[in-house]
Amino acid sequence: QVQLVESGGGLVQPGGSLRLSCAASRSIFSFNAMDWYRQATVKERELVARITTGGRTNYADSVKGRFTISRDNAKNTVYLQMNSLKPEDTAVYYCHALGRDGYWGQGTQVTVSS
Repeated sequence: QVQLVESGGGLVQPGGSLRLSCAASRSIFSFNAMDWYRQATVKERELVARITTGGRTNYADSVKGRFTISRDNAKNTVYLQMNSLKPEDTAVYYCHALGRDGYWGQGTQVTVSS
């Protein structure tokens, strides 16, 4: 079992930035990859970014060039740097650990509005 705790969400104006953090209760190196998903109201949960154990990254087309995923294995933490935020980025953002058993965090709300 592992607990994932997200933080860093909030209200930001369009064009602004936020950095989300996901702290794991044990080593994230044991997972194949760490992901950030998001779910907007009345929409399905979608994969935003993924970083593998080897450091390869993948992004949804809608966030390429604006979001950056990174990991600090020593701190068991994954980050999502979000720049040039748009109103359509408004959603609850979830951290996910990809392995034989998948784990989810509780989510953190990101609202982009003027």
